[in-house]
Amino acid sequence: MAVTADLAKLLDKAYEEKNLTELVNAPVDALAGVSEGDAKLLKEAFNIKTIGDLGRNKFFRAASALVELAERSK
Repeated sequence: MAVTADLAKLLDKAYEEKNLTELVNAPVDALAGVSEGDAKLLKEAFNIKTIGDLGRNKFFRAASALVELAERSK
């Protein structure tokens, strides 16, 4: 089943036309609003180099799950 989504607002211009596999392997600073300095800090603190690393990071996943649970319990 094909899924389409406009990811332009989430990405830097250079990455807007990339496919999902390319995006998962792209550097974290491909995300709109994440600077090279932010990416460097993520690498130093959590060894996060790519968008995929960020999405799979156990701390970020735990935080996301807690936020989701809290929002659903309102």
